[in-house]
Amino acid sequence: MSDASAGAATTGPADGEARAAAALAAAGVPYAITRHGRVSSLAEAAAARGLEPADVLKTIVVRRGGDDFLFVLVPGDRTISWPKLRALLGISRMSMPDAATAKDVTGYERGTITPFGSLRAWPVIADERVTGGRSVSIGAGAHGVAATLVGDDVVRALGATVADVTDPES
Repeated sequence: MSDASAGAATTGPADGEARAAAALAAAGVPYAITRHGRVSSLAEAAAARGLEPADVLKTIVVRRGGDDFLFVLVPGDRTISWPKLRALLGISRMSMPDAATAKDVTGYERGTITPFGSLRAWPVIADERVTGGRSVSIGAGAHGVAATLVGDDVVRALGATVADVTDPES
């Protein structure tokens, strides 16, 4: 997909879903799309998808500075460890952008964000628990839409760096 078509596809939720689906198809990895109604929590999303919370990946947008962002893929039962992430990246300050900025830089609303089909191909860090041959579910560009695929395929398709960057949820 060209940059022009990606930019043009940011007008609504269906466009986000189409952009994510096109990127997943272009990645050449097997995946299945699951659709369910809007959910209000990760636990609800996991139940709607017939998965454990650990198998639902949260895609977190992190700002390293200015117009420099990255994605962190976090299993649903875990949270980013800022000290581990800072050590991995060798930087001391990072932040999470507000919802409007996250949408501006990815083309996706919070709760639908995925690296697949993002407006820019930001670097991806995947927590090491994403790998190991297990199936995971990741947002697919619209509320209530997810892609299920093998975590190792997610890492490979996105060229993700794999590291221990999370802690258990408290």
